[in-house]
Amino acid sequence: MVDAAVIGLGYVGMPLAQAASRAGLSVVGFDIDTSVVADLNAGISHVDDLQDRDVAEMLALGFSATSDPGRLSEADAIVICVPTPLADDGGPDLRHVEAAVATIAAQLRPGMVVILESTTYPGTTDEVVRPVLEADGLIAGRDFHLAFSPERIDPGNREYGAKNTPKVVGGHTQACTDAAAAFYGRFVDTVVPTRGTREAETAKLLENTYRHINIALVNEMARFCHDLGIDLWDVIAAARTKPFGFQAFYPGPGVGGHCIPIDPNYLSHSVRARLGYPFRFVELAQEINSTMPGYVVRRAQDALNDDAKALKGSTVLLLGVTYKPDIADERESPAVPLARQLVAHGATVLYHDPYVEDWRALGGEIKRVDDPLAAAEDADLTILVQNHSGYDVAALADAARRLLDTRGVVPVNERVQRL
Repeated sequence: MVDAAVIGLGYVGMPLAQAASRAGLSVVGFDIDTSVVADLNAGISHVDDLQDRDVAEMLALGFSATSDPGRLSEADAIVICVPTPLADDGGPDLRHVEAAVATIAAQLRPGMVVILESTTYPGTTDEVVRPVLEADGLIAGRDFHLAFSPERIDPGNREYGAKNTPKVVGGHTQACTDAAAAFYGRFVDTVVPTRGTREAETAKLLENTYRHINIALVNEMARFCHDLGIDLWDVIAAARTKPFGFQAFYPGPGVGGHCIPIDPNYLSHSVRARLGYPFRFVELAQEINSTMPGYVVRRAQDALNDDAKALKGSTVLLLGVTYKPDIADERESPAVPLARQLVAHGATVLYHDPYVEDWRALGGEIKRVDDPLAAAEDADLTILVQNHSGYDVAALADAARRLLDTRGVVPVNERVQRL
């Protein structure tokens, strides 16, 4: 028998498995991707937050990866950490969750704890997961425990990880909440129980909707502050000195990652589908944030106009194409629609990113440069899209013919503009 089985060995599942293994739990990881399983069992990591040495440590502690669903029957607790991408209708695509639940149902036994961590709309645990698990006669809350606990992994965050980030837990019954909380309590510092699964599901959506809306606020302010000749970055620096009632958010070329561009849509879709009216804040925020790459293109045109150049025929260098600094994760990166629109306007686009050797945006037609300083000297316009810590932004600003800084880290001068 093992203490825990983790289904889905990606950005969420692997840090969870690592924290549990380090706390002394016996853990098996399940994934349908046999190449991922083989790499992990060979001590090779495929996610940013874990190095090969971390996987080797997990293996030494007894962790193993498998594609054999029969191994799930050995687990006292099973945690579902599979992707929930956005479906065509704006809601979550639950195919991975449904497949995982069907796999668990075939191995379910009395006394098990089953926990869904994949982000989704309120009601999924009770309406989608529970009926499948109960189909053969076992009842949630009586024969096995069922709960939802939203993942809160922040890739690249060196301060907060699976162990010291508080874990929200909501069960189908109070006994389910208690069982899931006891499981997480073995390797997570703080467990936060909620009234039920729907509250836990909605808590995750509120967290990311809050960020989505506030990012949209400063993105819209960036536009009119530029038109009014106001330095928004200086405004934010001044406002954040207030010790209460204000949290700083910053503008950028768009939002990216596996949460902010996706999760608020689950809540908006659920409200429309169930209640018949819009979640207006979310839909407006989505509209504003999704148009930021286009706004950056217009600013690029203006910057080139200052040199009496057109965007068409100009060479534009993009620095940093991942969705956040110092990781290789490209999911939903705003660099993709930015590059697409620049190419559509006739620009020749090049890129550099220390974490991305082969960028498949636009079918891989955008070429990588090896030396960003030399490329900035040659390009008609350089756009700092992502501020990786390895970039010497002062040197890049000196080298560039003209630079558009979307991250507010380069002092403005006659050749440097900030978003």
